[in-house]
Amino acid sequence: MSPQSETETARPALTPVAILAGFAVLLGFQLAGEILVVATRLILPSFAFPGPVAGMLLLLVFLTVRKSLDSSTNAVASGLIGVLSLLFVPSAVGVIQYGGVLVDWGGPLLLAVVLSTLATLLVTVGTFLWIAKLTGKQSP
Repeated sequence: MSPQSETETARPALTPVAILAGFAVLLGFQLAGEILVVATRLILPSFAFPGPVAGMLLLLVFLTVRKSLDSSTNAVASGLIGVLSLLFVPSAVGVIQYGGVLVDWGGPLLLAVVLSTLATLLVTVGTFLWIAKLTGKQSP
């Protein structure tokens, strides 16, 4: 018996119901995040945060407390991570479709991205140094 077949026999086969249950857990956390964001918007109308990200943070808290997932949710999550690269297909199609626009405006866009990144870094460092000076703490 080869090592590969040993690992295949050690892992129980997932039934369609188990796979659906794994998806339900992941979608449940996404729904909980959406509900949390909508409820927060009732109190703070200007609150802007994506519900799926809030659900992912709730899942992170859950995993921190529980330390593991059940096998069906783990299998579904692993499968989704395996095909995650497919999510880059629409952006690649957009680059191909709007290639002419990128050729025409690529230089100014690149310049804007570089300058805004540098400005953000400078403001962040300046804020850190200013707060460190106010609190009397030395920078690391």
